[in-house]
Amino acid sequence: MFKRLTTILFLVFSVILCSAQQVRPAKSSEIFRALKTLQHIPKVLYLAAHPDDENTGLLSWLVNEENVETAYLSLTRGDGGQNLLGTEQGAALGLIRTHELLEARKLDGAQQFFTRAIDFGFSKNTDDTFKQWDADSITADVVWAIRKFRPDVIICRFPPTAAAGHGQHAASAVVAEKAFKAAGNKNMFPNQLKYVSVWQPKRLLWNTFRFGSVNTTAENQLKVTVGQYDAQLGMGYGELAGLSRSLHKSQGAGTQSVAGIRSEYFTHVAGEPAKTSLFDGLAKNWADKGSSDIDLALGKIVSAFNFNKPALSVPALLALRKKIVLFKDANLRNDKLKSIDNIILSCAGFMGEVVTNQPEAIAGDHYNFRLNLISRASDVMIEKINWLNASETTNRKLSNDSLITIEHQIQIPTNASLTEPYWLEKPAKNAATFSVSNDTLIGLPEAESPLMVKLKLKIGAERFEVGLPLSYKKLDPVKGDVVEQLRIVPAVEIKFAESVYFANDKEDLTVKLRIRANKDVNNGKVILKFGNELAQSMSLDHINLKANEISNISVPISKDLLSKIMLNRSFIEATLFTETGQYNKSQQVIQYAHLPVLQYFVPASAWLIKGDVKVTAKKIGYIPGAGDLIPEFLRQAGLQVDVLGETEILNSAKLASYDAVVTGVRVINTEKRIKNWQVALRSYVENGGTIVMQYNTTQDMALQDFGIYPLSIGGKRVTEENADVKILNPALRLLNYPNKITSEDFKGWVQERGAYFPDKWDKNYEALFEMHDTGEEPLQGSTLYAKYGKGNFIYTPLAFFRQLPAGNVGAARLFFNFLSASK
Repeated sequence: MFKRLTTILFLVFSVILCSAQQVRPAKSSEIFRALKTLQHIPKVLYLAAHPDDENTGLLSWLVNEENVETAYLSLTRGDGGQNLLGTEQGAALGLIRTHELLEARKLDGAQQFFTRAIDFGFSKNTDDTFKQWDADSITADVVWAIRKFRPDVIICRFPPTAAAGHGQHAASAVVAEKAFKAAGNKNMFPNQLKYVSVWQPKRLLWNTFRFGSVNTTAENQLKVTVGQYDAQLGMGYGELAGLSRSLHKSQGAGTQSVAGIRSEYFTHVAGEPAKTSLFDGLAKNWADKGSSDIDLALGKIVSAFNFNKPALSVPALLALRKKIVLFKDANLRNDKLKSIDNIILSCAGFMGEVVTNQPEAIAGDHYNFRLNLISRASDVMIEKINWLNASETTNRKLSNDSLITIEHQIQIPTNASLTEPYWLEKPAKNAATFSVSNDTLIGLPEAESPLMVKLKLKIGAERFEVGLPLSYKKLDPVKGDVVEQLRIVPAVEIKFAESVYFANDKEDLTVKLRIRANKDVNNGKVILKFGNELAQSMSLDHINLKANEISNISVPISKDLLSKIMLNRSFIEATLFTETGQYNKSQQVIQYAHLPVLQYFVPASAWLIKGDVKVTAKKIGYIPGAGDLIPEFLRQAGLQVDVLGETEILNSAKLASYDAVVTGVRVINTEKRIKNWQVALRSYVENGGTIVMQYNTTQDMALQDFGIYPLSIGGKRVTEENADVKILNPALRLLNYPNKITSEDFKGWVQERGAYFPDKWDKNYEALFEMHDTGEEPLQGSTLYAKYGKGNFIYTPLAFFRQLPAGNVGAARLFFNFLSASK
């Protein structure tokens, strides 16, 4: 299962860099906390299913009060959630939430791990969850994380029962118990043992909770007090937890920073029960491990630590390091050596960076870089610099607090991979599992950059290796210095101008491609394919693309060829062949103020929709909510779509010009001004307009009476995307014009049918459909329709925001009927 690494893992004396683009000294308070953590032996692994499941209050207490190494293992990256920030869904949303977790961990101080599991959306129990998740595969990933991190205590956020509130939540507890028992068994997942050894944690606990009306705590459970005030932080751990959790911005998980102590409760699951402490029966310090000399030396360093002059601790730390090198337990020794190396570098005030003036680079090209180095201690020597393609011996002493800059031209290796998340490099194995080419990366939030300048340092008599990733540095007039990862991009990018094309057998179709040259390119040929069948080719024999130019190319597809395509939805792919290679990807960049710049790539592909898809509406108004891609889809279908703001909505003549008005998902939750627009929107419907309102939730509603007649939102949903759908009134015009809707239109849906169905509604509404998950009662709240005056109001929590971008033909036919209701 586990493939051999092709790159160096970690040298004993190396400093670990993952996402940071610079090595910088920690603040004195952080160094002091790291020293106290170095004194403690136990480790804790907290485990749940999604980003924002973690108990940040407990993590903050474990790291900052108990000074124990703590990590959060989220089985998924939150790919199936909703996005309150923008239009990203699926893997792109998972990338955002991964980095929101990393930003949260920077605050509370814990580490962060993941498995290959994909959040495929809400599930109601573990049976539903394990129909999609491979329990053995996910258990193997958790075992790998346990064997690599080696926690003494594992804490689950959820139980394996319905009290978990989500099938994936409960499944995380099931997997945790399996992995707890398997991690110490050499016969379980033996291929991992090429890289790690077996490890048996002491105990597995469930961190019980009070969520709303559900209270799983009890006074006979193990109880600890958390939330204490920390003078070095200037706040209590509950306050820190609120700040940390509030970084889950895409989920709208803003949380109050609550001061004061509170109790956390735990119940036993497996292993040795704890009676008085989470750490009962564990070696708590070096003395408990038989190394009182290390304990004594550390105690003296902590007692003598000078917050104003941390460099004074360097000699004692170097002497302590020699003692740790001799410690017999190799795993513990290597863990603590990594920690003390970082402490020594911080006490020495060492800073290093390798920066260039541009954010993107191409494999094989040369770029000018600046190596900036500084130390605030006088005994730091640069012995050797290993550039990517060359090395030099320097034996240069860093002057105290004096910056050294060395300029060097670096060639990016010709085989350098594109900068993208390791779990997105290959297509997912299926809808529930990522495909990871190098299994030893599993668990990591992101891969270490392979593009590193390696420094060999000497501090006193000890030698260290420090890796500095190639980075881009700029001066932002608002933010000041911004340092980002240098992103490797292809020489040429290609994408379709649209993500969906509508076609028929009666007329030719022209698809448009957009080619971006990141360096000069001469001559090429585009190949279009439908599935595995060659559809069309077009030679670009004399085209000259200059670097940073974008060329838009139209490729005609004849109606004769279209007539041979039998599917009503086909995947069309484009590949550009040039003298330098073939290219079939385009860059996607995500930029939000609370995150670093994120890059991933998507294949040059689009959906081709054929068949009987009609719409008589022409002009659509769209009121943005939390963000979805429906406006783009409607434009691709040939409709005029205008995004409406307050000026347009309150202009009755302007509003009356639209055949239909669509509200974005969660508009009631995100657009607080909608309560000011309600009268205008009601009048629009009364005078003959159509409003199609997508789903909302009960969280932070701007108004309660948002329906044209009274209705209330419930929490019920249908998560089985293939659940049977009963059409309640097949003769209803809304279901026959301009497309006749049948059960066939509900085939091929993705992730879910819908969520947050209304549970009560006025008699003037007509329910259009009945559906339910296996073993549950029928639900009729998936779409409600009402006439009001001359117009129409449709409330539909069906997941159109997922179906339409996925090119689902049946969902498009139904949505087009809604838009055409007044025509």
